[in-house]
Amino acid sequence: MTLPEDLQDHLDQGDLGAVEDAWLARLEANSTDLDFFIETASRVAGDVGDPDTAQTLLDMLDEHLQSTGCHDLRLRLLRGAGTLMVADEDLHGEILRTLESLYASRPSFAALVEKVGLTRAPGDIPKTWQKVDKLETLLAYDIGTIVHMNGKGSGRVTEVNMALSSFVVTFERFGALRVGFAAAAKLLRPLPAGHILRRKHEEPEALARLRDEDPSALLRLVLESHDKPRTGAQVRLDLAGLVEERSWASWWAAARKHPQVLAVGTGRRAYRWAATSADADDAVWLSFEGAEVKKRIALLRRHGAREPTLAARMCATLRADARRLKNSDPGLACAAWLSLEKHGVDREVALAALETAVRTTRDVRTLARGVHDRAMRERLYELIRDHREHWLDDLAALFEIESEARALDRLAEQLDAEGRLGEVIDTLLAQPRKAPAAFVWLVERAARHDAWRRRNPLRLLDQTLWSLADGPTFGTYRVRLQPAVESGGAVPRLIGDLTADQAPRALQAIARAGGIEGYQRDPLIAAIHLKFPEHREEDQAPLYATKEAITAKRSELKKLLDEEIPANRRAIEEARELGDLRENFEYKSARQRHEYLATRAAALDADLSRVRPINAAAVDGTKVVIGSRVSLRAADASERSITILGPWDSDPENDVLSNEAALARALLGTRVGQSVDIASVSMRVERIDPWL
Repeated sequence: MTLPEDLQDHLDQGDLGAVEDAWLARLEANSTDLDFFIETASRVAGDVGDPDTAQTLLDMLDEHLQSTGCHDLRLRLLRGAGTLMVADEDLHGEILRTLESLYASRPSFAALVEKVGLTRAPGDIPKTWQKVDKLETLLAYDIGTIVHMNGKGSGRVTEVNMALSSFVVTFERFGALRVGFAAAAKLLRPLPAGHILRRKHEEPEALARLRDEDPSALLRLVLESHDKPRTGAQVRLDLAGLVEERSWASWWAAARKHPQVLAVGTGRRAYRWAATSADADDAVWLSFEGAEVKKRIALLRRHGAREPTLAARMCATLRADARRLKNSDPGLACAAWLSLEKHGVDREVALAALETAVRTTRDVRTLARGVHDRAMRERLYELIRDHREHWLDDLAALFEIESEARALDRLAEQLDAEGRLGEVIDTLLAQPRKAPAAFVWLVERAARHDAWRRRNPLRLLDQTLWSLADGPTFGTYRVRLQPAVESGGAVPRLIGDLTADQAPRALQAIARAGGIEGYQRDPLIAAIHLKFPEHREEDQAPLYATKEAITAKRSELKKLLDEEIPANRRAIEEARELGDLRENFEYKSARQRHEYLATRAAALDADLSRVRPINAAAVDGTKVVIGSRVSLRAADASERSITILGPWDSDPENDVLSNEAALARALLGTRVGQSVDIASVSMRVERIDPWL
């Protein structure tokens, strides 16, 4: 620390009277400035060479700190200048006495003092301070302390176990958890006074009253408890158990209405508490002013109801943006006008501009692509219906680019009312890749629309299974498509709409489908067999294999379905783009490889459906079974060892035979002592062991 210049001059001149005056003045003004006192005392003892005066000055400070109960400051003073204040042999005792003044009321203080060894080696002061640090670290997690742990939330320390060197923390949602002393500082964060998670433990009744009487005040406690803005999900987690699930939506809507609640950031919306309402409005305007038009539309929707003057400024700016973008970006201009119309400022002007844009735009899809808000797109569809001559064709075309299910529902309602929905469904079934979002919507809705399924059940089933394996186009929709093959989904329901003639093709489609697992495939095949028993195949003989071979074949099938077949499908598409398919070698080659890969995948899948793991525990040595290693001896004392496994594990050159081989069939069932003919040589079974 750098001391004031006048004090340094006094020290340089050895004027201890002036130094004492400065000391007393600082003691009266700011007795907590320990850096000043420790540096000054060190200079008096060292540079001036008067340790007695340094001790006298420190004694005055020490007396003041003890009389005012500032034991934490006294401990810091002992650490920084203890050797100037107290004789070496007394310093350890003073440290302990100060710690007792600070922490004697803590439940685990005495036990932790012994645990860290503070009463031992009193002459080793540097080691003593290390023990003090450890003690204070552990005391921060004493019984009753409210802590937070990532992934667990908040909890209370309910036990300190000296024998196990651990704390027990009881969490709100996860019960008791033991945390070692060494890990506590890394895993547990003591919550400061006033933190919402701490107050939930200490004063739940007061928070419950605040929840009911002033939702915004409770939200303020949450937001001010954290250094960073909180998302709605994070706020909900903070208030879990306090705001019930069934009342969350209404409480959250009420709490956010306060003008000092400010939404910040892009993407997932987060919230902070502004110092004043004016500060919040200024922050919104600065964000709006510096934003691009797309974000300005979102900010007006989010903050347009905050304050009339702010809303008027935002609308005026956005109106100028819409006029500027009329020709260069009609879609974004349309989105701006829709936002202004929805907000209600200059509604007539906005509506007139929208009607003009809708009537004069050649392809309404250019308008819809610029409108990213679903509700505003639905409003645009209404305007198209009201102001376009061929509006049915327009709405049908919009199916290709609409991505949200609720908006597709609205389009479907209007088209269905005019008898045009069937045409749209046929187009989706013919070219699902052209409008993937709409096709996924169709698959989801077909589960409960009998007429849609019955329009072309085999085609819809085939395209649904195909889309599950088409990663490049439908990868982002896989989570939504997976339920289609589960019980109650579209595919099981489609089986009920199939005819007997369609059943074989449906079985083939399910068998070769690369996007479903065996546990999903088997019930579908069983459902077809149940409805059409004539197509049921006879039970196939089991295929025996070791677990390692089964794993390898499954990996091979997965690679075929996830990598090689999709890559080959892309190669087919690329080759198709090269021109005349009759003279297109690349296309023919890719198609031939596709047939090979599909056949290989189907064969692997069929084999895996009947595979049975070889059980080593079943090989008991009494007779030869699949999985046995048989030791044989001929009359001339020649020996041979034959292992019987499945066809995937066979290695005839090393006497590992498939159970389907003639010699293996001859050996199966034989017992020790029996003989078999091998290449016209009679050999006796000497021993039977597991192959492992």
